[in-house]
Amino acid sequence: MVELLKGIAASDGVAVAKAYLLVQPDLSFKQNNVEDTAAEEKRLDDALAASSAELEKIRDKAAKSLGEEEAQVFDAHLMVLSDPEMIGQIKQHIQDNKVNAESSLKEVTDMYIGMFEAMDDNAYMQERAADIRDVTKRVMAHLLGVSLPDPSMIDEEVVVVAHDLTPSDTAQLDKNFVKAFVTDIGGRTSHSAIMARSLEIPAIVGTKEITSKTKEGDVLAVNGITGETIVNPTDEQAAEYKKAGEAYATQKAEWEKLKDAETVTADGKHFELAANIGTPKDLEGVHNNGAEAIGLYRTEFLYMDSSDFPTEDDQFEAYKAVLEGMDGKPVVVRTMDIGGDKELPYLTLPHEMNPFLGYRALRISLSELGDGMFRTQLRALLRASVHGNLRIMFPMVATLKEFRAAKKMFNEEKEKLVKEGVKVSDTIQVGIMIEIPAAAVLADKFAKEVDFFSIGTNDLIQYTMAADRMNERVSYLYQPYNPSILRLIKNVIDAAHAEGKWAGMCGEMAGDQTAVPLLMGMGLDEFSMSATSVLRTRSLMKRLTTTDMAELAEKALKECDTMEEVEELVKEYVK
Repeated sequence: MVELLKGIAASDGVAVAKAYLLVQPDLSFKQNNVEDTAAEEKRLDDALAASSAELEKIRDKAAKSLGEEEAQVFDAHLMVLSDPEMIGQIKQHIQDNKVNAESSLKEVTDMYIGMFEAMDDNAYMQERAADIRDVTKRVMAHLLGVSLPDPSMIDEEVVVVAHDLTPSDTAQLDKNFVKAFVTDIGGRTSHSAIMARSLEIPAIVGTKEITSKTKEGDVLAVNGITGETIVNPTDEQAAEYKKAGEAYATQKAEWEKLKDAETVTADGKHFELAANIGTPKDLEGVHNNGAEAIGLYRTEFLYMDSSDFPTEDDQFEAYKAVLEGMDGKPVVVRTMDIGGDKELPYLTLPHEMNPFLGYRALRISLSELGDGMFRTQLRALLRASVHGNLRIMFPMVATLKEFRAAKKMFNEEKEKLVKEGVKVSDTIQVGIMIEIPAAAVLADKFAKEVDFFSIGTNDLIQYTMAADRMNERVSYLYQPYNPSILRLIKNVIDAAHAEGKWAGMCGEMAGDQTAVPLLMGMGLDEFSMSATSVLRTRSLMKRLTTTDMAELAEKALKECDTMEEVEELVKEYVK
């Protein structure tokens, strides 16, 4: 049945392909008594063999795409599948209790998981509990005859459908096969949406019901520009969407002509257009889209894509690759922003009612738990600094005391390296992300001590409006053009300029085509965005003058009471 669903347009582009449901299957079962225990043991053996074959394929693919070290986690899973003691106990349970294989598998593996998890002073044993849990899920799926989704194994053109996509899910998507994705929840600034823009995959989020309206094999037509998805479109509708996709491709080709052009306004003012990245692999998109710098390197993906804390050398190689790849152009590296919705399986954080308002980012780095992790990252960055134009920024800074503590640790590690005879650049700029309203209000004080500001609007907006940016029920309060937000941004820019410092923006607002004219008028120096937004923004800036945009910004700040009034004002000035 044809059905039209509306969501939030999160990443531009149009695609038509069959659905791939990235939804966890129901693994519930009933305990049944059995007479033929040998048949149940054979069912178990068949499920174990199928799981092993599956994991071998996944391991080989992971080794090719991520490297041998990353693939080792699957070696541990294969060892669990071939553990004679555990398998022997499952079969013994089938024989002794005359119950089905599902029941015996759960009984025995739950015992092992509980035993290993109880060893809370032994990280290795706790990891084994996680391995057994993952493997049990796979074997159970084969016993029940259902499929476990695995985005890394997609090998045909699909539209991924999910309730939500975690950053690690999104990182596994191969854009050669994944033509788009659609989710039930999320907003334009959710991490899956941001990653989609980096991967240049069309995306729609916050549809509320895509998973309940779609089944495996359905065809989806997705328009990431309008936020509309059609389930099982007619031939005519599919043709319309394909035509829209071709029109968007033509527009992109026009923008691509500006790849090597300078970012200058109609009256000759230069602005720096930078790109946000998550890994060194994203450099290709940076260069293909003509970005002049990297305004945000999200280093947490180094941690999230690893089965353990990345070593100093691992980090050094990643930072060096990015700095060398940018050939002297500025690279702003954000220190680890773990917490909130970004969790590490090997780092146990306390359960919190409000993780976005809790123990995350610099708050972890400055704590006893994060001290070693933070110092390791600082050393790797300092060592890499001689290979390019490095700028370091600390996330989630609320007070001057926090910045001073982080800067002190930076200076301590620099001094140690110099004493060890390691070359370190003397031109590293150290700044902060402005994403907490307290820091935005106190920007004049921070500006005396930092080298730069980079405004993280994704969090600044949600904290100012007291509205979770991931919650579609309050998505109407995610208002980047609200006069209160604009005034905070203007305060930060003015404070930086008063001290001779530069102010940039690395939130999604920097590439928002309604916000760009306002930000130009307020004097923002650097705009950092998803690489795919750079050329479109350059094209827009070339049509505008700074004098007109300064007039626009002043009117928005002084005369507008609501976000809607600001939007109407921008439309008057930008036609």
